[in-house]
Amino acid sequence: MLEKALLADLQLCKPRRVLAEAWLAQVEEEEPTGYIRYEKFLPVMTKVLLEGRYRPVPDDVLLQAFETLDSAKRGFLTKEELIKYMTEEGEPFSREEMEEMLSAAIDPESNLIQYKDYIATMVIDDN
Repeated sequence: MLEKALLADLQLCKPRRVLAEAWLAQVEEEEPTGYIRYEKFLPVMTKVLLEGRYRPVPDDVLLQAFETLDSAKRGFLTKEELIKYMTEEGEPFSREEMEEMLSAAIDPESNLIQYKDYIATMVIDDN
């Protein structure tokens, strides 16, 4: 069985429910309408981003996670492998989330997830 912590590292685009609920509580109207006003959202999210409270996972941790999934050490995962890992393990991705991840992760020439290239697109350079 795969390490759940490693799978969680791959699920960066998926905010944790607890954090999302905390942010929502700060921006919701007193009488919830199902909508969030931009004027309330902007200062809360600006503060979150400026404080750097929720830093992305470092690239070496992401690489370790992908290498754990790539037991054959090929340097890539197939679309089917990634879908299986991300929808059947840990907190599963929805179909929409999986489609969004695949659209960014799949190399159009090889139709594979060349994970070192994919990681490079996700890493934020603090310099």
